[in-house]
Amino acid sequence: MSDLTLFYAENVAAEITEEIALSERFKDAEGKPLLWKIRSVSENETSTIRKESTKKVKVKGVYQPETDSDIFTAKLVVAGVVYPNLKDAGLQNSYGVLGAESLVRKMLLAGEYTTLVDRIQTLSGYDRDINDLMDEVKN
Repeated sequence: MSDLTLFYAENVAAEITEEIALSERFKDAEGKPLLWKIRSVSENETSTIRKESTKKVKVKGVYQPETDSDIFTAKLVVAGVVYPNLKDAGLQNSYGVLGAESLVRKMLLAGEYTTLVDRIQTLSGYDRDINDLMDEVKN
């Protein structure tokens, strides 16, 4: 028998955070890579982001929901980045953009952006295959 109270909200880590050196291009005064602080994104947040990234498109006379994966990914990244503050107006102005999603795309090289997306998704639980989890439980 297991103790169901172990699943209570107060007994579960609500958010997982991590600091990563995303790029050698961002350095402090001593020349060391700056650390980005990222966090996990909950299913509630992801659901909201998915709804914000979905529009209705007409297909053969019928409107169907369609999620724009680029918008969804950018919003997920913004939700997952704690530091630097991508919503800071001064930071956005320095890159000549308006909006956190535009900023992160402008700041980062393609590979850096992909690495950031991967790390946030991993923290949010997308790295585990259900079959791996079943094998782990069996053992």
